[in-house]
Amino acid sequence: MKPLRIAVLVLMVNVLCLGQMTPAEKVADFTQLASTYAMNYGPLDWKLTVLNFDLRQIGDWLTKAANTQDDLDFYELCVSYVASLDDAHDAFQLPSDFLASMGFSVDVFDGKTLVDFIDRKQLPARRFPFQVGDELVSVDGVAAQDLIRSLTPYSIAANPLSTRRFAAAYVTLRPQQIMPHAHLVPDTSTVIFNLRNGGTQAFSIPWVKTGTPITIVGPVTGPSGNSAAAMSQSGSPDYMRPLMKLRNMRLPASRSLVGFGDTAPVFNLPGNFVQRMGNGLFDFFYSGTFQAQGHQIGYIRIPSFDTSLPSDDFQTEINYMQQNTDGLIVDIMRNPGGDPCAAEDLLQRVIPTPFRNIGLEIRATWGWVQSFTQALQDAQDFGAPSDVIAQYQNLLQQVNAAYLTPSGRTNALPVCDSTLDLQPATDSNNQPIAYTKPLMLLTDELSASAADYFAAVLQDNQRGVQFGMRTMGAGGNVDIFPVTTYSYGASTVTESLMHRRNPVATPDYPTAPYVENIGVRPDVVQDYMTTDNLLNQGSTFVQAFTNAMVKYINTGSAQ
Repeated sequence: MKPLRIAVLVLMVNVLCLGQMTPAEKVADFTQLASTYAMNYGPLDWKLTVLNFDLRQIGDWLTKAANTQDDLDFYELCVSYVASLDDAHDAFQLPSDFLASMGFSVDVFDGKTLVDFIDRKQLPARRFPFQVGDELVSVDGVAAQDLIRSLTPYSIAANPLSTRRFAAAYVTLRPQQIMPHAHLVPDTSTVIFNLRNGGTQAFSIPWVKTGTPITIVGPVTGPSGNSAAAMSQSGSPDYMRPLMKLRNMRLPASRSLVGFGDTAPVFNLPGNFVQRMGNGLFDFFYSGTFQAQGHQIGYIRIPSFDTSLPSDDFQTEINYMQQNTDGLIVDIMRNPGGDPCAAEDLLQRVIPTPFRNIGLEIRATWGWVQSFTQALQDAQDFGAPSDVIAQYQNLLQQVNAAYLTPSGRTNALPVCDSTLDLQPATDSNNQPIAYTKPLMLLTDELSASAADYFAAVLQDNQRGVQFGMRTMGAGGNVDIFPVTTYSYGASTVTESLMHRRNPVATPDYPTAPYVENIGVRPDVVQDYMTTDNLLNQGSTFVQAFTNAMVKYINTGSAQ
């Protein structure tokens, strides 16, 4: 064989081997991913019941893993496995900062894929004269509805409506963190719209790409740690870490839609609305009052339940609303969740009577036994508050007992206190300070995780009326785990199940006390996602909840 030909063959072999895992390495990594879920996934039995999906049965998955063509195809298989759980909290992730965007976004209104935002710096109107409300027909010849179906595995959100909306968002936004082949978008795409003012028009729209895409993994020289560990929680261990894990109830950061987690509401409030909070640099809440049919109605938006949520600011607004309104509307639409203890703190300020909280059902692994044992010892050694020590004693006792049972599942355990039975908030003189007048809660399919929690507690204790759409059904705490050894991968894993006061009967799921998938169903159903609301800044929706609130104030019923 000629020397040049030999050199070329050697080079080709090296290129083919560089970065590509062997079938055995893929099988090992997929086994580790599945084992992580088998050990830690809280809703395992629930998913077996409602989806007939047993995450422990991986024989066919391993065959597929060994037969994937390259590393990115292997990652796509990992994404598909996690997507099979239909869990809003759970996603297979890569340590990539690559992002591609077309500069506009779409969402699903009346079943159509409509433009709801355009970045005019990226897409100036003189060159791209399409508008909010125009319908996306296709991208590079692929129909919008087909694109949404193809993007569903990256968009799972426990609720079919939520999943579809997240998938629509990814039509024009491609993060490689959750989409292994995101970097393969072209430099420009041909995008066709049905215009509101008539006709169809095509545009050549550039993808703006940032970050560095992952294209290969290796070379692999042997098992080792990987950069996914950097995704896990940082900081030295302390006695609060197990509790903080249980209190992590927020969707993964990669989930995004217009208004998701924003301070301001997605709709325009009535013309006579007098704003109090929401414009200041450090305002967390959006609040104010408006007149309707002879009544003064208060409004407070809670954009998320972050650990830094300023409850004193919320109480200031509650004090004002108690003195100056006939009823209060609390808005948790498009709220991605956060800390259930922050939610609990606000619940005590809007429920004026003793109430029952949401508990967590935990799969009692040996890891939890060790974690609670060490945390209790550390809490005692470092002089932690007595309520923290009492909480750890209760958690350890319950987890130890469940660990010895066949199911390994605990009863509903308190997350923030040592009891699920709570009292309304009081001031320094032990005087009640919770809001006592009629209350309405606005929810939608993007009210998630700790927002699911907030809605469930209000409904379980028959406090107020809930208006809108069923919440997402992201019903547990979530943690992130490195899940591969030969490659770069991590996965968020739901570790528990929110456990409501009473079982809930719905037409689409078995009767169960869970929030996962089921969500919290509103008393008055009203969908914001209509073309009319998009084009009129939600005026129809606002009028509907205003009328319902007035009726509730007048008659005690919003229906």
